[in-house]
Amino acid sequence: MKSPASNLILKFLSVLCVLCGSGLSFALDREAFSITNYNLNLQIDPAQHRLGVRGKITLRNDTALPQKVAVLQISSSLDWRAIKVAGKPVQYLTQPFASDIDHTGALSEAIVTLPQAIAPHATVELEIGYEGVIALDATRLTRIGTPDAAAKSSDWDQISPNGSTIRGVGYVAWYPIATDVANLSEGDSFFEVLNRWKARESESLLKVNLQDPRRADDSAAPTLVCNGKLARGVVKEGTSGLPWAQCSFADLGHSVPSLALANYGAVDRPSITVFNLPTHAAAAEAYADAAEKAAPLINDWFGSFLYKAQTVDLDDSDAAAFETGSLLFTPLANTSSNRAGLSAAHQLTHAAFYSPRPWIDEGLAHFAQALYLEQQNGRQAAIDYMAKHRSVLNTIEQSEAEPRSSDEAKEETSRALVSTTNEALYRSKAMCVWWMLHDMIGPAALKKAIAAYRPDQDKEPSYMPHLIAAQTQRDLEWFFDDWVYRDRGLPDFKVESAFSRKTLNQTFILTVTLDNLGRAGAEVPITVKFAGGEAKKRLEVHAKDKATIRVETPAAPDEIVVNDGSVPERDAENNTFKVPPPES
Repeated sequence: MKSPASNLILKFLSVLCVLCGSGLSFALDREAFSITNYNLNLQIDPAQHRLGVRGKITLRNDTALPQKVAVLQISSSLDWRAIKVAGKPVQYLTQPFASDIDHTGALSEAIVTLPQAIAPHATVELEIGYEGVIALDATRLTRIGTPDAAAKSSDWDQISPNGSTIRGVGYVAWYPIATDVANLSEGDSFFEVLNRWKARESESLLKVNLQDPRRADDSAAPTLVCNGKLARGVVKEGTSGLPWAQCSFADLGHSVPSLALANYGAVDRPSITVFNLPTHAAAAEAYADAAEKAAPLINDWFGSFLYKAQTVDLDDSDAAAFETGSLLFTPLANTSSNRAGLSAAHQLTHAAFYSPRPWIDEGLAHFAQALYLEQQNGRQAAIDYMAKHRSVLNTIEQSEAEPRSSDEAKEETSRALVSTTNEALYRSKAMCVWWMLHDMIGPAALKKAIAAYRPDQDKEPSYMPHLIAAQTQRDLEWFFDDWVYRDRGLPDFKVESAFSRKTLNQTFILTVTLDNLGRAGAEVPITVKFAGGEAKKRLEVHAKDKATIRVETPAAPDEIVVNDGSVPERDAENNTFKVPPPES
Protein backbone atom coordinates (compact mmCIF):
# COMPACT_ATOMS: atom_id res chain seq x y z
CA MET A 1 0.00 0.00 0.00
CA LYS A 2 1.35 3.38 -1.04
CA SER A 3 1.91 6.06 1.61
CA PRO A 4 0.24 9.52 1.30
CA ALA A 5 3.65 10.95 0.45
CA SER A 6 4.09 8.40 -2.35
CA ASN A 7 0.64 9.24 -3.72
CA LEU A 8 1.51 12.93 -3.75
CA ILE A 9 4.78 12.28 -5.63
CA LEU A 10 3.01 10.06 -8.16
CA LYS A 11 0.35 12.73 -8.67
CA PHE A 12 3.02 15.37 -9.25
CA LEU A 13 4.88 13.18 -11.75
CA SER A 14 1.65 12.32 -13.53
CA VAL A 15 0.67 15.94 -14.02
CA LEU A 16 4.22 16.86 -14.99
CA CYS A 17 4.19 14.19 -17.68
CA VAL A 18 0.91 15.56 -19.02
CA LEU A 19 2.35 19.07 -19.13
CA CYS A 20 5.55 18.01 -20.85
CA GLY A 21 3.92 15.54 -23.22
CA SER A 22 0.97 17.63 -24.27
CA GLY A 23 2.67 18.70 -27.47
CA LEU A 24 2.85 22.29 -26.18
CA SER A 25 5.96 24.10 -25.15
CA PHE A 26 5.79 24.23 -21.34
CA ALA A 27 6.03 27.92 -20.66
CA LEU A 28 3.16 28.47 -18.26
CA ASP A 29 0.82 31.11 -19.68
CA ARG A 30 -1.09 32.42 -16.69
CA GLU A 31 -3.11 34.80 -18.84
CA ALA A 32 -4.17 32.28 -21.49
CA PHE A 33 -7.69 31.99 -20.09
CA SER A 34 -10.20 34.62 -19.05
CA ILE A 35 -12.96 33.81 -16.58
CA THR A 36 -16.14 34.97 -18.28
CA ASN A 37 -18.70 33.80 -15.75
CA TYR A 38 -18.74 33.08 -12.01
CA ASN A 39 -21.58 31.49 -10.05
CA LEU A 40 -20.35 31.15 -6.47
CA ASN A 41 -22.01 30.10 -3.22
CA LEU A 42 -20.38 31.73 -0.21
CA GLN A 43 -20.49 30.76 3.43
CA ILE A 44 -19.04 33.31 5.84
CA ASP A 45 -18.31 32.55 9.49
CA PRO A 46 -17.34 35.86 11.12
CA ALA A 47 -16.46 34.26 14.47
CA GLN A 48 -13.82 32.06 12.80
CA HIS A 49 -12.83 34.60 10.10
CA ARG A 50 -13.66 31.83 7.63
CA LEU A 51 -14.82 31.85 4.03
CA GLY A 52 -16.05 28.77 2.20
CA VAL A 53 -16.81 28.84 -1.53
CA ARG A 54 -18.39 26.31 -3.86
CA GLY A 55 -19.57 27.01 -7.37
CA LYS A 56 -18.88 27.09 -11.09
CA ILE A 57 -16.74 29.24 -13.35
CA THR A 58 -16.42 29.43 -17.14
CA LEU A 59 -12.98 29.76 -18.73
CA ARG A 60 -12.39 31.08 -22.24
CA ASN A 61 -9.20 30.48 -24.21
CA ASP A 62 -7.99 33.92 -25.27
CA THR A 63 -4.94 32.68 -27.18
CA ALA A 64 -4.49 31.63 -30.80
CA LEU A 65 -3.52 28.06 -29.83
CA PRO A 66 -5.33 25.15 -28.14
CA GLN A 67 -4.73 25.17 -24.38
CA LYS A 68 -4.81 22.15 -22.06
CA VAL A 69 -3.38 23.80 -18.95
CA ALA A 70 -5.23 26.48 -17.03
CA VAL A 71 -4.09 28.48 -14.03
CA LEU A 72 -6.41 29.54 -11.21
CA GLN A 73 -5.37 31.72 -8.29
CA ILE A 74 -6.94 32.63 -4.94
CA SER A 75 -5.59 34.32 -1.83
CA SER A 76 -2.74 32.45 -0.12
CA SER A 77 -4.92 32.30 3.02
CA LEU A 78 -7.39 30.08 1.14
CA ASP A 79 -6.91 26.43 0.10
CA TRP A 80 -8.16 24.63 -2.98
CA ARG A 81 -10.46 21.68 -2.13
CA ALA A 82 -11.88 20.53 -5.44
CA ILE A 83 -11.74 21.22 -9.17
CA LYS A 84 -13.97 19.23 -11.54
CA VAL A 85 -14.98 19.22 -15.20
CA ALA A 86 -18.32 17.65 -16.14
CA GLY A 87 -18.65 16.31 -12.61
CA LYS A 88 -15.33 14.48 -12.67
CA PRO A 89 -12.23 15.54 -10.69
CA VAL A 90 -9.33 16.79 -12.78
CA GLN A 91 -5.65 16.69 -11.99
CA TYR A 92 -4.13 19.85 -10.58
CA LEU A 93 -1.09 20.97 -8.66
CA THR A 94 -1.11 23.73 -6.09
CA GLN A 95 1.78 25.99 -5.27
CA PRO A 96 2.36 29.35 -3.57
CA PHE A 97 2.80 32.22 -6.02
CA ALA A 98 4.30 35.50 -4.80
CA SER A 99 2.16 38.43 -5.96
CA ASP A 100 1.01 41.72 -4.44
CA ILE A 101 -2.34 41.38 -6.21
CA ASP A 102 -3.52 39.99 -2.83
CA HIS A 103 -3.08 41.65 0.58
CA THR A 104 -1.08 38.67 1.88
CA GLY A 105 1.54 39.22 -0.81
CA ALA A 106 0.95 35.73 -2.24
CA LEU A 107 -1.59 33.56 -4.03
CA SER A 108 -2.56 29.91 -3.82
CA GLU A 109 -2.15 28.82 -7.41
CA ALA A 110 -3.74 25.75 -8.98
CA ILE A 111 -2.20 24.48 -12.23
CA VAL A 112 -5.06 22.54 -13.80
CA THR A 113 -4.73 19.86 -16.46
CA LEU A 114 -7.95 19.90 -18.47
CA PRO A 115 -9.41 16.66 -19.90
CA GLN A 116 -8.87 17.95 -23.42
CA ALA A 117 -7.30 20.95 -25.09
CA ILE A 118 -9.60 23.96 -25.40
CA ALA A 119 -9.65 25.53 -28.85
CA PRO A 120 -9.03 29.26 -29.32
CA HIS A 121 -12.04 31.30 -28.12
CA ALA A 122 -13.78 28.13 -26.88
CA THR A 123 -14.90 27.73 -23.26
CA VAL A 124 -14.92 25.13 -20.53
CA GLU A 125 -16.90 25.08 -17.28
CA LEU A 126 -15.22 24.11 -14.02
CA GLU A 127 -16.76 23.18 -10.67
CA ILE A 128 -14.58 24.53 -7.90
CA GLY A 129 -14.32 24.53 -4.13
CA TYR A 130 -11.99 26.37 -1.76
CA GLU A 131 -11.99 27.65 1.81
CA GLY A 132 -9.87 29.29 4.47
CA VAL A 133 -9.63 32.48 6.47
CA ILE A 134 -9.56 36.15 5.54
CA ALA A 135 -7.93 37.99 8.42
CA LEU A 136 -6.39 41.44 8.62
CA ASP A 137 -3.11 41.12 6.71
CA ALA A 138 -0.86 43.87 5.34
CA THR A 139 2.18 41.75 4.50
CA ARG A 140 2.53 43.09 0.97
CA LEU A 141 2.88 46.64 2.31
CA THR A 142 5.02 46.05 5.41
CA ARG A 143 7.61 44.07 3.46
CA ILE A 144 8.27 47.09 1.23
CA GLY A 145 8.77 49.32 4.25
CA THR A 146 5.31 50.73 4.96
CA PRO A 147 4.87 51.37 8.72
CA ASP A 148 2.66 48.75 10.33
CA ALA A 149 -0.15 51.12 11.36
CA ALA A 150 -0.31 52.77 7.93
CA ALA A 151 -0.25 49.39 6.19
CA LYS A 152 -3.17 48.05 8.23
CA SER A 153 -5.14 51.24 7.68
CA SER A 154 -4.77 50.70 3.93
CA ASP A 155 -5.27 46.92 3.73
CA TRP A 156 -8.21 46.70 6.14
CA ASP A 157 -10.00 43.79 4.45
CA GLN A 158 -11.07 41.00 6.81
CA ILE A 159 -13.87 38.71 7.95
CA SER A 160 -14.50 39.56 11.58
CA PRO A 161 -17.24 39.40 14.26
CA ASN A 162 -17.27 43.22 14.29
CA GLY A 163 -17.94 43.40 10.56
CA SER A 164 -16.69 41.78 7.38
CA THR A 165 -15.44 43.94 4.51
CA ILE A 166 -13.62 42.43 1.57
CA ARG A 167 -12.62 44.02 -1.73
CA GLY A 168 -11.79 41.99 -4.81
CA VAL A 169 -8.81 41.64 -7.12
CA GLY A 170 -6.05 44.08 -6.23
CA TYR A 171 -6.86 43.67 -2.54
CA VAL A 172 -8.16 40.16 -1.76
CA ALA A 173 -8.45 37.35 -4.31
CA TRP A 174 -11.63 35.94 -2.75
CA TYR A 175 -12.81 34.82 -6.20
CA PRO A 176 -10.53 32.99 -8.70
CA ILE A 177 -8.27 35.04 -10.96
CA ALA A 178 -5.34 34.33 -13.31
CA THR A 179 -2.54 36.89 -13.47
CA ASP A 180 1.19 37.20 -13.86
CA VAL A 181 3.26 38.32 -10.88
CA ALA A 182 2.46 41.85 -9.70
CA ASN A 183 5.05 43.57 -7.54
CA LEU A 184 4.44 46.88 -5.76
CA SER A 185 8.17 47.52 -5.52
CA GLU A 186 8.74 47.32 -9.29
CA GLY A 187 7.49 50.58 -10.79
CA ASP A 188 4.13 50.19 -12.53
CA SER A 189 4.26 46.38 -12.51
CA PHE A 190 1.33 46.06 -10.11
CA PHE A 191 -0.95 48.39 -12.06
CA GLU A 192 0.01 46.93 -15.44
CA VAL A 193 -0.89 43.40 -14.32
CA LEU A 194 -4.06 44.55 -12.58
CA ASN A 195 -5.25 46.53 -15.59
CA ARG A 196 -4.55 43.66 -17.99
CA TRP A 197 -6.76 41.45 -15.82
CA LYS A 198 -9.50 44.07 -15.67
CA ALA A 199 -9.39 44.49 -19.45
CA ARG A 200 -9.87 40.74 -19.93
CA GLU A 201 -12.74 40.72 -17.42
CA SER A 202 -14.55 43.78 -18.80
CA GLU A 203 -17.51 41.72 -20.00
CA SER A 204 -17.47 39.06 -17.28
CA LEU A 205 -20.30 38.36 -14.85
CA LEU A 206 -19.85 37.43 -11.19
CA LYS A 207 -22.85 36.11 -9.27
CA VAL A 208 -22.49 35.52 -5.54
CA ASN A 209 -25.05 33.69 -3.40
CA LEU A 210 -24.63 34.25 0.33
CA GLN A 211 -26.68 32.20 2.76
CA ASP A 212 -27.04 33.06 6.43
CA PRO A 213 -27.52 30.12 8.85
CA ARG A 214 -29.85 32.16 11.10
CA ARG A 215 -33.63 32.28 10.71
CA ALA A 216 -35.19 34.81 8.39
CA ASP A 217 -37.04 36.50 11.27
CA ASP A 218 -33.85 36.86 13.32
CA SER A 219 -33.41 40.59 13.96
CA ALA A 220 -29.70 40.02 14.55
CA ALA A 221 -29.18 38.81 10.98
CA PRO A 222 -26.48 40.98 9.38
CA THR A 223 -26.97 43.30 6.42
CA LEU A 224 -25.16 42.57 3.17
CA VAL A 225 -23.98 45.54 1.13
CA CYS A 226 -22.30 45.14 -2.26
CA ASN A 227 -21.49 47.29 -5.27
CA GLY A 228 -23.43 45.01 -7.59
CA LYS A 229 -27.11 44.31 -8.15
CA LEU A 230 -28.51 43.00 -4.88
CA ALA A 231 -31.48 40.67 -4.36
CA ARG A 232 -32.72 39.07 -1.14
CA GLY A 233 -35.06 36.22 -0.30
CA VAL A 234 -35.74 33.20 1.88
CA VAL A 235 -35.06 29.55 1.09
CA LYS A 236 -37.67 27.30 2.69
CA GLU A 237 -36.38 24.09 4.20
CA GLY A 238 -39.07 22.27 6.15
CA THR A 239 -40.29 24.55 8.89
CA SER A 240 -37.25 26.81 8.95
CA GLY A 241 -36.48 29.64 6.63
CA LEU A 242 -32.92 30.50 5.67
CA PRO A 243 -32.33 34.07 4.50
CA TRP A 244 -30.14 34.52 1.47
CA ALA A 245 -28.81 37.37 -0.56
CA GLN A 246 -27.53 37.39 -4.12
CA CYS A 247 -25.23 40.01 -5.59
CA SER A 248 -24.47 40.16 -9.30
CA PHE A 249 -21.45 42.08 -10.56
CA ALA A 250 -21.14 43.09 -14.20
CA ASP A 251 -18.27 44.94 -15.91
CA LEU A 252 -15.50 43.64 -13.64
CA GLY A 253 -13.07 45.76 -15.59
CA HIS A 254 -14.50 48.99 -14.20
CA SER A 255 -15.37 48.21 -10.58
CA VAL A 256 -13.86 45.99 -7.89
CA PRO A 257 -16.43 43.44 -6.62
CA SER A 258 -16.72 44.25 -2.92
CA LEU A 259 -18.84 42.96 -0.04
CA ALA A 260 -19.66 44.23 3.44
CA LEU A 261 -21.50 42.17 6.06
CA ALA A 262 -22.33 43.48 9.54
CA ASN A 263 -25.15 44.56 11.83
CA TYR A 264 -25.50 47.92 10.13
CA GLY A 265 -27.97 50.66 10.80
CA ALA A 266 -29.03 52.60 7.73
CA VAL A 267 -29.80 56.24 6.96
CA ASP A 268 -31.75 56.37 3.73
CA ARG A 269 -32.08 59.57 1.69
CA PRO A 270 -33.14 60.18 -1.94
CA SER A 271 -29.58 60.32 -3.27
CA ILE A 272 -27.74 58.00 -0.86
CA THR A 273 -27.96 55.24 1.73
CA VAL A 274 -25.41 55.34 4.54
CA PHE A 275 -24.76 52.06 6.39
CA ASN A 276 -23.36 52.67 9.85
CA LEU A 277 -22.00 50.61 12.70
CA PRO A 278 -24.16 50.80 15.87
CA THR A 279 -22.09 53.50 17.59
CA HIS A 280 -21.92 55.80 14.56
CA ALA A 281 -25.60 56.61 13.93
CA ALA A 282 -25.19 60.36 14.42
CA ALA A 283 -22.20 60.47 12.05
CA ALA A 284 -24.25 58.61 9.42
CA GLU A 285 -27.01 61.23 9.67
CA ALA A 286 -24.46 64.02 9.23
CA TYR A 287 -22.90 62.32 6.19
CA ALA A 288 -26.31 61.80 4.58
CA ASP A 289 -27.15 65.48 5.19
CA ALA A 290 -23.90 66.54 3.49
CA ALA A 291 -24.71 64.32 0.50
CA GLU A 292 -28.16 65.84 0.11
CA LYS A 293 -26.66 69.34 0.14
CA ALA A 294 -24.17 68.37 -2.60
CA ALA A 295 -26.75 66.55 -4.75
CA PRO A 296 -28.21 69.62 -6.58
CA LEU A 297 -24.73 70.75 -7.70
CA ILE A 298 -23.92 67.26 -9.02
CA ASN A 299 -27.28 67.01 -10.83
CA ASP A 300 -26.69 70.42 -12.42
CA TRP A 301 -23.31 69.34 -13.79
CA PHE A 302 -23.73 65.63 -14.49
CA GLY A 303 -27.47 64.96 -14.78
CA SER A 304 -29.82 62.69 -12.87
CA PHE A 305 -28.42 59.85 -10.79
CA LEU A 306 -28.03 56.53 -12.61
CA TYR A 307 -27.65 54.68 -9.32
CA LYS A 308 -28.25 55.34 -5.66
CA ALA A 309 -24.97 55.95 -3.89
CA GLN A 310 -24.02 53.78 -0.90
CA THR A 311 -21.60 54.50 1.93
CA VAL A 312 -20.33 51.76 4.25
CA ASP A 313 -18.90 52.56 7.66
CA LEU A 314 -15.44 51.23 8.60
CA ASP A 315 -14.64 50.44 12.24
CA ASP A 316 -11.07 51.78 12.16
CA SER A 317 -11.24 55.59 12.30
CA ASP A 318 -7.82 55.74 10.60
CA ALA A 319 -8.80 53.43 7.73
CA ALA A 320 -8.19 54.78 4.23
CA ALA A 321 -11.37 55.42 2.29
CA PHE A 322 -12.00 53.28 -0.80
CA GLU A 323 -14.46 53.75 -3.62
CA THR A 324 -15.66 51.43 -6.30
CA GLY A 325 -18.32 52.87 -8.56
CA SER A 326 -20.91 54.62 -6.37
CA LEU A 327 -20.02 52.54 -3.28
CA LEU A 328 -17.71 54.16 -0.75
CA PHE A 329 -16.05 52.52 2.24
CA THR A 330 -15.04 55.14 4.80
CA PRO A 331 -14.83 55.55 8.58
CA LEU A 332 -17.77 57.74 9.62
CA ALA A 333 -16.36 58.45 13.09
CA ASN A 334 -14.66 61.84 13.37
CA THR A 335 -15.63 62.80 9.81
CA SER A 336 -15.98 66.58 9.56
CA SER A 337 -18.86 68.14 7.63
CA ASN A 338 -16.37 69.53 5.09
CA ARG A 339 -14.78 66.13 4.51
CA ALA A 340 -18.21 64.50 4.31
CA GLY A 341 -19.29 66.99 1.65
CA LEU A 342 -16.15 66.38 -0.40
CA SER A 343 -16.56 62.60 -0.22
CA ALA A 344 -20.24 62.82 -1.08
CA ALA A 345 -19.61 65.08 -4.09
CA HIS A 346 -17.10 62.57 -5.47
CA GLN A 347 -19.36 59.61 -4.75
CA LEU A 348 -22.50 61.18 -6.19
CA THR A 349 -20.64 62.08 -9.40
CA HIS A 350 -19.98 58.38 -9.94
CA ALA A 351 -23.68 57.71 -9.29
CA ALA A 352 -24.65 60.22 -12.00
CA PHE A 353 -21.93 59.80 -14.63
CA TYR A 354 -19.85 56.93 -15.98
CA SER A 355 -16.98 56.66 -18.43
CA PRO A 356 -14.76 53.64 -19.15
CA ARG A 357 -11.81 56.05 -19.36
CA PRO A 358 -10.26 56.76 -15.91
CA TRP A 359 -9.15 60.29 -16.81
CA ILE A 360 -12.77 61.17 -17.52
CA ASP A 361 -14.47 59.05 -14.86
CA GLU A 362 -12.12 59.78 -11.95
CA GLY A 363 -11.00 63.16 -13.21
CA LEU A 364 -14.56 64.50 -13.26
CA ALA A 365 -15.30 63.07 -9.80
CA HIS A 366 -12.29 64.93 -8.39
CA PHE A 367 -13.25 68.03 -10.39
CA ALA A 368 -16.68 67.84 -8.73
CA GLN A 369 -14.99 68.11 -5.34
CA ALA A 370 -13.34 71.36 -6.40
CA LEU A 371 -16.70 72.63 -7.69
CA TYR A 372 -18.28 71.78 -4.35
CA LEU A 373 -15.65 73.76 -2.45
CA GLU A 374 -16.03 76.67 -4.84
CA GLN A 375 -19.79 76.67 -4.21
CA GLN A 376 -19.34 76.49 -0.44
CA ASN A 377 -16.41 78.84 0.13
CA GLY A 378 -15.41 80.53 -3.14
CA ARG A 379 -12.86 80.01 -5.89
CA GLN A 380 -9.81 80.28 -3.65
CA ALA A 381 -11.03 77.34 -1.53
CA ALA A 382 -11.16 75.18 -4.67
CA ILE A 383 -7.68 76.29 -5.75
CA ASP A 384 -6.30 75.62 -2.26
CA TYR A 385 -7.77 72.12 -2.37
CA MET A 386 -6.20 71.44 -5.76
CA ALA A 387 -2.81 72.53 -4.39
CA LYS A 388 -2.05 69.09 -2.95
CA HIS A 389 -2.87 67.52 -6.29
CA ARG A 390 -0.56 70.00 -8.02
CA SER A 391 2.21 69.00 -5.60
CA VAL A 392 1.76 65.37 -6.70
CA LEU A 393 2.27 66.47 -10.30
CA ASN A 394 5.38 68.42 -9.36
CA THR A 395 6.81 65.30 -7.74
CA ILE A 396 6.18 63.32 -10.92
CA GLU A 397 7.68 66.13 -12.99
CA GLN A 398 10.87 66.11 -10.90
CA SER A 399 11.17 62.33 -11.11
CA GLU A 400 10.99 62.56 -14.92
CA ALA A 401 13.43 65.47 -15.16
CA GLU A 402 16.30 63.25 -16.24
CA PRO A 403 17.23 63.31 -19.96
CA ARG A 404 14.64 61.66 -22.17
CA SER A 405 15.39 58.86 -24.57
CA SER A 406 15.79 59.32 -28.30
CA ASP A 407 12.25 57.97 -28.77
CA GLU A 408 10.69 60.92 -26.96
CA ALA A 409 7.36 60.77 -28.79
CA LYS A 410 6.83 57.17 -27.70
CA GLU A 411 7.53 58.08 -24.07
CA GLU A 412 5.08 60.97 -24.20
CA THR A 413 2.37 58.74 -25.61
CA SER A 414 2.96 55.89 -23.14
CA ARG A 415 2.45 58.31 -20.23
CA ALA A 416 -0.50 60.11 -21.84
CA LEU A 417 -3.45 60.96 -19.64
CA VAL A 418 -5.87 59.32 -22.05
CA SER A 419 -4.33 55.87 -21.52
CA THR A 420 -2.39 56.06 -18.25
CA THR A 421 -2.74 53.49 -15.45
CA ASN A 422 -1.04 55.83 -12.99
CA GLU A 423 -3.61 56.88 -10.37
CA ALA A 424 -1.80 60.13 -9.60
CA LEU A 425 -2.25 61.15 -13.23
CA TYR A 426 -5.82 60.07 -13.92
CA ARG A 427 -6.96 61.52 -10.60
CA SER A 428 -4.82 64.58 -9.81
CA LYS A 429 -3.71 65.65 -13.29
CA ALA A 430 -7.11 64.93 -14.79
CA MET A 431 -8.83 67.06 -12.14
CA CYS A 432 -6.56 69.99 -13.03
CA VAL A 433 -7.21 69.47 -16.74
CA TRP A 434 -10.97 69.62 -16.19
CA TRP A 435 -10.60 72.77 -14.07
CA MET A 436 -8.48 74.44 -16.78
CA LEU A 437 -11.13 73.57 -19.37
CA HIS A 438 -13.78 74.98 -17.02
CA ASP A 439 -11.84 78.27 -16.96
CA MET A 440 -11.05 78.30 -20.68
CA ILE A 441 -14.45 77.61 -22.24
CA GLY A 442 -16.76 78.44 -19.30
CA PRO A 443 -19.09 76.30 -17.17
CA ALA A 444 -22.06 76.41 -19.57
CA ALA A 445 -20.10 75.04 -22.55
CA LEU A 446 -18.41 72.35 -20.45
CA LYS A 447 -21.75 71.20 -18.99
CA LYS A 448 -23.12 70.80 -22.53
CA ALA A 449 -20.12 68.68 -23.56
CA ILE A 450 -20.53 66.44 -20.49
CA ALA A 451 -24.27 66.09 -21.16
CA ALA A 452 -23.53 64.98 -24.74
CA TYR A 453 -21.15 62.23 -23.61
CA ARG A 454 -22.24 58.62 -24.22
CA PRO A 455 -19.94 55.91 -22.80
CA ASP A 456 -20.95 53.33 -25.43
CA GLN A 457 -19.86 55.76 -28.19
CA ASP A 458 -16.46 56.47 -26.64
CA LYS A 459 -14.40 54.33 -29.01
CA GLU A 460 -11.56 56.76 -29.75
CA PRO A 461 -9.34 58.88 -27.45
CA SER A 462 -10.53 62.00 -29.30
CA TYR A 463 -14.23 61.40 -28.55
CA MET A 464 -14.53 63.63 -25.47
CA PRO A 465 -12.14 66.32 -26.78
CA HIS A 466 -14.31 66.58 -29.91
CA LEU A 467 -17.44 67.00 -27.75
CA ILE A 468 -15.71 69.82 -25.89
CA ALA A 469 -14.39 71.46 -29.07
CA ALA A 470 -17.93 71.47 -30.50
CA GLN A 471 -19.02 73.82 -27.70
CA THR A 472 -16.47 76.55 -28.45
CA GLN A 473 -15.10 78.47 -31.41
CA ARG A 474 -11.56 78.13 -30.08
CA ASP A 475 -8.91 75.77 -31.43
CA LEU A 476 -8.07 73.54 -28.46
CA GLU A 477 -6.13 70.85 -30.29
CA TRP A 478 -2.84 72.16 -28.88
CA PHE A 479 -4.22 71.86 -25.35
CA PHE A 480 -5.41 68.27 -25.74
CA ASP A 481 -2.16 67.33 -27.45
CA ASP A 482 -0.08 68.68 -24.55
CA TRP A 483 -2.28 67.51 -21.66
CA VAL A 484 -4.38 64.52 -22.78
CA TYR A 485 -2.94 62.73 -25.83
CA ARG A 486 0.68 63.12 -24.64
CA ASP A 487 2.52 63.73 -21.39
CA ARG A 488 4.70 66.77 -21.96
CA GLY A 489 5.16 67.66 -18.34
CA LEU A 490 4.12 71.03 -16.91
CA PRO A 491 4.38 74.62 -18.13
CA ASP A 492 6.73 77.14 -16.50
CA PHE A 493 5.71 80.78 -16.85
CA LYS A 494 7.99 83.75 -16.43
CA VAL A 495 7.44 87.46 -17.07
CA GLU A 496 10.06 88.33 -19.65
CA SER A 497 9.23 92.03 -19.79
CA ALA A 498 6.62 94.51 -18.67
CA PHE A 499 6.31 98.26 -19.21
CA SER A 500 3.48 100.75 -18.78
CA ARG A 501 2.60 104.18 -20.10
CA LYS A 502 0.07 106.78 -19.17
CA THR A 503 -2.66 107.55 -21.69
CA LEU A 504 -4.34 110.82 -22.59
CA ASN A 505 -7.37 109.59 -20.65
CA GLN A 506 -5.25 109.41 -17.47
CA THR A 507 -5.32 105.59 -17.41
CA PHE A 508 -2.35 103.28 -17.81
CA ILE A 509 -1.61 100.64 -20.44
CA LEU A 510 0.60 97.80 -19.25
CA THR A 511 2.27 95.59 -21.87
CA VAL A 512 3.29 92.17 -20.52
CA THR A 513 5.29 89.50 -22.35
CA LEU A 514 5.17 86.00 -20.85
CA ASP A 515 7.68 83.27 -21.61
CA ASN A 516 6.64 79.63 -21.18
CA LEU A 517 9.80 77.65 -20.43
CA GLY A 518 7.91 74.35 -20.12
CA ARG A 519 6.99 71.71 -22.68
CA ALA A 520 3.20 72.07 -22.21
CA GLY A 521 1.10 75.08 -23.09
CA ALA A 522 -1.78 76.55 -21.09
CA GLU A 523 -4.08 79.52 -20.74
CA VAL A 524 -2.90 81.20 -17.58
CA PRO A 525 -4.58 83.91 -15.46
CA ILE A 526 -2.66 87.17 -14.94
CA THR A 527 -3.34 89.59 -12.09
CA VAL A 528 -2.10 93.17 -12.30
CA LYS A 529 -2.08 94.98 -8.96
CA PHE A 530 -2.27 98.74 -8.52
CA ALA A 531 -3.11 101.15 -5.72
CA GLY A 532 -6.70 100.52 -4.74
CA GLY A 533 -7.35 97.36 -6.74
CA GLU A 534 -6.34 94.79 -9.35
CA ALA A 535 -7.16 93.78 -12.92
CA LYS A 536 -7.38 90.21 -14.19
CA LYS A 537 -6.75 88.82 -17.66
CA ARG A 538 -6.07 85.43 -19.23
CA LEU A 539 -3.33 84.68 -21.75
CA GLU A 540 -2.73 81.59 -23.90
CA VAL A 541 0.98 80.71 -24.02
CA HIS A 542 2.08 77.64 -25.93
CA ALA A 543 5.00 75.41 -24.96
CA LYS A 544 8.47 76.93 -25.43
CA ASP A 545 6.84 80.09 -26.73
CA LYS A 546 6.06 83.69 -25.77
CA ALA A 547 2.88 85.75 -25.81
CA THR A 548 2.05 89.37 -25.13
CA ILE A 549 -1.01 90.99 -23.60
CA ARG A 550 -2.03 94.57 -22.81
CA VAL A 551 -3.89 95.46 -19.62
CA GLU A 552 -5.52 98.80 -18.86
CA THR A 553 -5.53 100.02 -15.24
CA PRO A 554 -6.94 103.18 -13.61
CA ALA A 555 -3.72 103.70 -11.61
CA ALA A 556 -0.06 102.95 -12.17
CA PRO A 557 0.51 99.17 -12.08
CA ASP A 558 2.76 97.97 -9.25
CA GLU A 559 3.03 94.19 -9.56
CA ILE A 560 2.19 91.32 -11.88
CA VAL A 561 1.19 87.89 -10.51
CA VAL A 562 1.13 85.08 -13.07
CA ASN A 563 -1.10 82.08 -12.28
CA ASP A 564 -3.51 82.00 -9.34
CA GLY A 565 -2.78 78.33 -8.76
CA SER A 566 -5.41 77.01 -11.15
CA VAL A 567 -2.78 75.88 -13.69
CA PRO A 568 -0.27 73.20 -12.59
CA GLU A 569 3.19 74.65 -13.06
CA ARG A 570 6.74 73.34 -12.76
CA ASP A 571 8.12 76.38 -10.94
CA ALA A 572 5.92 78.98 -9.24
CA GLU A 573 8.81 80.88 -7.67
CA ASN A 574 9.21 83.18 -10.69
CA ASN A 575 5.54 84.15 -10.99
CA THR A 576 5.70 87.69 -9.56
CA PHE A 577 7.18 90.72 -11.26
CA LYS A 578 7.61 94.29 -9.99
CA VAL A 579 6.51 96.75 -12.66
CA PRO A 580 8.94 99.65 -13.27
CA PRO A 581 7.58 103.23 -13.16
CA PRO A 582 5.48 104.23 -16.19
CA GLU A 583 7.17 105.73 -19.21
CA SER A 584 6.58 109.46 -19.55
